[in-house]
This record gives sequence, C-alpha cells and structure tokens, in this order.
Amino acid sequence: MDTIQQECMQILRDEGINPISSIDFDVNGKVHSLSFEYIIETYMQASQESRLVFLSALQKALDAKEMGIEKFFEGMGQLLLMTHLSEKFDIK
Repeated sequence: MDTIQQECMQILRDEGINPISSIDFDVNGKVHSLSFEYIIETYMQASQESRLVFLSALQKALDAKEMGIEKFFEGMGQLLLMTHLSEKFDIK
C-alpha cells in the first residue's frame, strides 16, 4: 500500500468509518455494493497525479463539512459504476 492510499485509509479511520463498510448503489433495479476500501484501491490504480487529485478531493470533502466523506465516496463509487457499465456496452 503506497503512502497516498495509507493517507486515504487513515482519513477514514480518523472519521470513524470502517473501510470495509460499503455503499449500496441501485442501477436499474440491481443493487451494487462497493466498500470504501474498494473505491480507494480502484482509484489508487491510476497515475500518480490522479491519486494525488483523489487524496486532495477527499481532504477537501473532509474540510467542507456540508459535503462529508460519505457523499464524496458515493460520488466516486457512482463514477466507478458508470465507467464499468459503459465499458460493457459497445457505443457507436
């Protein structure tokens, strides 16, 4: 686990969020569950710059109390699901 990923996980722990807890997403009547840990691990597969952007956005969500960490992860999870689903379709 690299330093950026460790920092993301530490933020979760500091906020009292269990990294293996999950967020449920309803996509066309089918429920997909993504854990906070999975979302972080998936984004950590990106480039160094993208990982830094993820960490920076997570820190900003933490600072902006009205958004909150859960909302941040809901948005990031939705992006992952949209990307995954769009890759399954041959869009022309």
